[in-house]
Amino acid sequence: MDVNAAVAAAAAIAGLLTGVIAMLAFRWSERDLKRPTRTSLRPDSNAALPPGVDTVLSVLSSSAVVLDESDSVVKASSAAYALGLVRGGRLAVEPMLNMARDTRRDGEIRQVELDLPRRGTGRGDALAVSARVAPLGSRLVLLLVEDLTEARRIEAVRRDFVANVSHELKTPTGALSLLSEAVMDASDDPEAVERFAGRMQIEATRLTNLVQELIDLSRVQNDDPLEDAESVKVETLIAEAIDRCRQQAGSKQITMASAGTEGLTVWGNRGQLVGALGNLVENAVNYSPARTRVGIAARRMAAPGGDLIEIAVTDQGIGISEKDRERVFERFYRVDPARSRATGGTGLGLAIVKHVAASHGGEVTVWSSEGQGSTFTLRLPESGVLRERTTGGPLIVNGDDEGPYETDTFDPFPAPEALP
Repeated sequence: MDVNAAVAAAAAIAGLLTGVIAMLAFRWSERDLKRPTRTSLRPDSNAALPPGVDTVLSVLSSSAVVLDESDSVVKASSAAYALGLVRGGRLAVEPMLNMARDTRRDGEIRQVELDLPRRGTGRGDALAVSARVAPLGSRLVLLLVEDLTEARRIEAVRRDFVANVSHELKTPTGALSLLSEAVMDASDDPEAVERFAGRMQIEATRLTNLVQELIDLSRVQNDDPLEDAESVKVETLIAEAIDRCRQQAGSKQITMASAGTEGLTVWGNRGQLVGALGNLVENAVNYSPARTRVGIAARRMAAPGGDLIEIAVTDQGIGISEKDRERVFERFYRVDPARSRATGGTGLGLAIVKHVAASHGGEVTVWSSEGQGSTFTLRLPESGVLRERTTGGPLIVNGDDEGPYETDTFDPFPAPEALP
């Protein structure tokens, strides 16, 4: 009997302890439920929201915050936390908090645009937002915040682009107007008429090139080049790019040569790729002194996402300073405006190359040293056709005797990383 009594007493004590532990666990779980989370602060207060509001807020693209009569956050979207609007269960932006208090007092809807400091960055640029506050029921206030930073940036780019285009178009059209007046005034002087007519032809050609490059830039920005993609041989691209610059190179006695192109293919829009590579070769010829050399070398290089084809265009020109190298791919930017006018440059060629490379999943980079020359490197994904790795080979040149083109093996210029 004593043993049975002891067992019974032990069972009773165990049951009592189990009940106490269960009660404590229940209390702890209740307290955890009341603890705020990143996506929904104080979930037990969701019942205070009007029916359906919680669902609507969850699908809004704007950052949403609901405040109660004590300015505590009842509901906040994850985007509101990401923007740094809510911290520690409170609205962290004082102007928005003041707007919410005014709306709670008079019931009027308010809207304002603000510039907020970027959270967690040391940069000086601000975050542009549009905040709208409206009453939600009798006690709550709804704050909707829209991020306008990207829209502001695009608008600034558009304004700059329009201003630059207007300026670039005004120069040749103004010159044509003045030259036409000069021709009329010099109608009795055949030599002057011929001289002015030649200048008019130059300005008309510059205007035509500018309009064409604007069309090309618009096309590469808006079109999907992979819709008409095909496997393109690199040696074909280089041969066509050399053909485009044959006359300019011949007039300056510039030797153009290529190497390492055999067996390499890329996948993309042939027309855009030829235009991009042609712009690089044309720039190399235009900015190189007479009787120098322009080299075009290609190779396959391993990359984590698949092999890349690297095409490097190297010249022995004037080079680019360090401060200008960061901006050469901007639209209408010219390293030497006076020289660009002499060569007929529009400042759009490298911008087109950059867009073509990006739309094909590649990139374009530049290495340069003042007085030594420049190397522009275009990297594009390989077309996916398995080919044996090649190491150099005979020079691919034009098939006739026009121009000073080499016909033997060419040792390409060092790649940018090999230069001192």
